[in-house]
Amino acid sequence: MREREREKRSNRLTVLPTPDDTRDIIDTIAAIATAPGVGGIGVIRISGAAAAVVLRRLFIPHRQESLHPDGSFRSHKLCYGTVRDRHGAVLDEVMAVFMRAPHTYTREDVAEIQCHGSYLVLQAILAEILAVGARAAEPGEFTKRAFLAGRIDLTQAEAVIDLLQAQSMGGVELAVGQLRGELYERIAAIRDALVELLAIVELALDFPDDETDILVADHLLGQVQEQVVEPLQLLLALADQGRVIREGVKAVIAGRPNVGKSSLLNQLLQEERALVTEIPGTTRDTIEELISVHGIPVHLVDTAGIRDHEDAVEELGIERARQKMREADFVLFVVDASQGLSAIDRSLYASLDDRKRIVVLNKIDKIDKIDKIGVTDKSTDESPLQELSNFFGAVPQVQTAAKTGVGIAQLRDTLYQTIIGEEEMSERISCAPNLRHKMILEKTLAACFQVKETLVTGVPADLLAVDLRVALDHLADIVGLTTPDDVLDVLFSRFCLGK
Repeated sequence: MREREREKRSNRLTVLPTPDDTRDIIDTIAAIATAPGVGGIGVIRISGAAAAVVLRRLFIPHRQESLHPDGSFRSHKLCYGTVRDRHGAVLDEVMAVFMRAPHTYTREDVAEIQCHGSYLVLQAILAEILAVGARAAEPGEFTKRAFLAGRIDLTQAEAVIDLLQAQSMGGVELAVGQLRGELYERIAAIRDALVELLAIVELALDFPDDETDILVADHLLGQVQEQVVEPLQLLLALADQGRVIREGVKAVIAGRPNVGKSSLLNQLLQEERALVTEIPGTTRDTIEELISVHGIPVHLVDTAGIRDHEDAVEELGIERARQKMREADFVLFVVDASQGLSAIDRSLYASLDDRKRIVVLNKIDKIDKIDKIGVTDKSTDESPLQELSNFFGAVPQVQTAAKTGVGIAQLRDTLYQTIIGEEEMSERISCAPNLRHKMILEKTLAACFQVKETLVTGVPADLLAVDLRVALDHLADIVGLTTPDDVLDVLFSRFCLGK
């Protein structure tokens, strides 16, 4: 069905519609492409075979020289003029541009109107466009048309929404790499290897008498492992790292009252977000903020200090703190290093179970006889910091003085290392499969393991061909060659209007 729609669109691309061509006008879509709110400039996008007709009915150029002698728009040339409503009243002074297919985002004729950023003005102009006969675009319909026209594959279309929703520069770089087609190229290389293997198998089917000579199991096993299985396993490993870069992690700041949790949050945010006082129990509810740690989004949650108390409101805050700790990917467990471990500290720490954590030994500026790197005078007794360090053992530890900012840079570095694991990323991640891709890649890998098993057991070539075709079909789903229409509808519904 999608192939017929692509062919239908491509056959109309070179036809300049007339005002009487109702079919083309209805098939032309329009939407506001800029975010709601007040801004200097707002953009309205029109795409479809009647984009030029719609623009001509509304836009009056300031100088006719901006147009061709026959009155048609010069492609990809900005024109200054006004937009008028159906009664001839001027709605706004604008810049307009018409872009002739196929050199456009959707590979259809596209027009854009750049007006002042008042949302009332944008809505008024869009209303006139729809009154002419164009219809309101559905979420993501411009990108969907680009996909259906073959301008981008499905991985690139998904990269658009990832770019729009990126929460850090790491997420932006990941989306841009995928938008450039880097993920598609990796998948295409694996698919080419499978096609080559399938061609060998089909050759054996055509010449059954020579099947043994054509299907050399050891050679084919090496090809499957090196050209298919290992690249698939690398992509799956990148998918887990990519999820962290795209979505980030949740880190909860926990500890008993007055150990410096709110001061730590303020230092990490570089702003006075949380109220800091010497009174225990000041924080009664959770405070959630987003920071970027070396390109990875980290959702920080400051919680109420946990202690024994009689305040009903504080009890609610403490229960919420415990809930956030259970939901967190990481816990920043804060201890007042100047006071050592209390019974509450020990109990709270024990409740973390196997939760990933970083121990923050705060208020080191209040400890006597200790320098900033934790070295003590060998002639004295063991320092409080050393006692704490021994208690927490191999758990990552950072010494800080949150009020002055000491140790905050080291805390960021430690948090990053804890997020990505013990080993640094082996390569710069320029692209990474998302959850949909990962699920399909896992199915593809399972099919490839079946191919290897089939080769080892020496079953007939026709069964081997079936296993290879299953793997190829899965890869086709990733780039959108065989993706069901209902899946496409769900994917593009995630987009905002105008994209």
